Amino acid sequence: MKKYSFLIIASLLIFGSCSDFLELAPEHQINEQAFYRNEADFEAALIGTYAPWQGLHNSPLLMLGELTTDNAEITWSSPTTNEVEADENAITSTNGFVNSVWSTGFQTVSRCNNILIRLADAPIDAEVKSQFQAEARFLRAYAYFYLVRFFGDLPVIEVAFTSPDQVAAYDMTRQPVSDVYAFIEEDLTTAIGLFTRDDLPKSRASVGAARTLLGKVYLRQKKYGPAAQVLKDVMDMQVYSLDDDYGRLFTNNNDNLPESIFEIPYMSGDVGEGNSFSSLFTPPRFDMAIFPDNMQGSGRIMPTEDIVNAYEPGDARRTASIGDSVLLVTGDYAHDRYGKKFVDFTVGRQGDGGVNFTALRYADVLLMYAEALNGADDTENAHTYLNMVRERADLDPLSGLSKEDFALALERERRVEFFLEGHRWHDLVRTGRLETVMNEYWDNRGLSFSVEPHEVLMPIPSREISIDPNLKQNPGY
Repeated sequence: MKKYSFLIIASLLIFGSCSDFLELAPEHQINEQAFYRNEADFEAALIGTYAPWQGLHNSPLLMLGELTTDNAEITWSSPTTNEVEADENAITSTNGFVNSVWSTGFQTVSRCNNILIRLADAPIDAEVKSQFQAEARFLRAYAYFYLVRFFGDLPVIEVAFTSPDQVAAYDMTRQPVSDVYAFIEEDLTTAIGLFTRDDLPKSRASVGAARTLLGKVYLRQKKYGPAAQVLKDVMDMQVYSLDDDYGRLFTNNNDNLPESIFEIPYMSGDVGEGNSFSSLFTPPRFDMAIFPDNMQGSGRIMPTEDIVNAYEPGDARRTASIGDSVLLVTGDYAHDRYGKKFVDFTVGRQGDGGVNFTALRYADVLLMYAEALNGADDTENAHTYLNMVRERADLDPLSGLSKEDFALALERERRVEFFLEGHRWHDLVRTGRLETVMNEYWDNRGLSFSVEPHEVLMPIPSREISIDPNLKQNPGY
């Protein structure tokens, strides 16, 4: 399946209009006579809105979702300050990963607002308009879901600004988390009813993606009944299924697999749209021969001994996720742990990986459904959906667990199922286990790092506070 060239289309969106537009339109203002005139314009605007998430999934979301946890550590000898802060649970308000999440999130919100406002009166086919509205609402909800989980209270923006005066006059104060979630829920429930196409690649939003994301949103708020219902809706669609080969999900040609619900596409080949997983997840060795041209890794998000020990004996996911030794240029092998998911072993240039990142997949639907059932005191039936994922991993089924023991078993299952997919931090925060798990991890390693209660939220970027002091910093930072 051909992948969308996000960077190219986004560039056309920004630079492809007539020279008069570039010369006459202020940067903050959209010249409606030059753009948003037809279906092709809106299509380009939508693709341009998806585009920044390539960069965000390529590093920042994994740095904050994996490196901050017991899953990953740095083995590179000269890590950046941003990386050290993540690795040591000491994130500051100047951290570049935090800044990237904030800026990309609100950039997405802004672009979606521009599209939605102008779609209302656009002279295009009604079904096409409905599809575009659904995708824009999904993307806005997707952005806000990451923002609210990392930062808590947020400005809720649903207008398209056309002048600095409008920006200055708008209420940018942070709204309560409950209001942000209500806004996300409204976007997703509306989007579900608007989708008109089911033939697009999984790099585009769909009704299945919107339902899955809504299930995540409900689960984060412990709304177990609504979560179970919408996740059951995903299962009842009967268009997704677990892949028999777990490893196939994370290697070349993993586009549009039956387990995939929403994915972030990458392309290799000097087009500027490759990913960096091959470097991030592999050892920083100069003598390594696992890539063409003996490309070295950077060792920035490496498996800990703790995650290795989390796999049960015989778990098929272990060898698909973690390597234990690397081939050297001498022909010998050296013991070195490294991550294998999304690593493109066919390319020899850093930042040129062509394996798609699967942001939403069916195994998550099953395990979230199990969590929702357990949360609603239906632990007996919850075992069924946990065991479906275990069966794919060649593990024996679990039975007869209490509600509390089931929650711990599910925590472990999610950890090994979604290793290197950015779930771990969010899972521990959602279940209220972040401080307990991480502080025990640091104690066992004899290190003085810790997670304090206020650190379940990230700091608001200091540059945003300096621009608008009314935002106010999260407590403790």
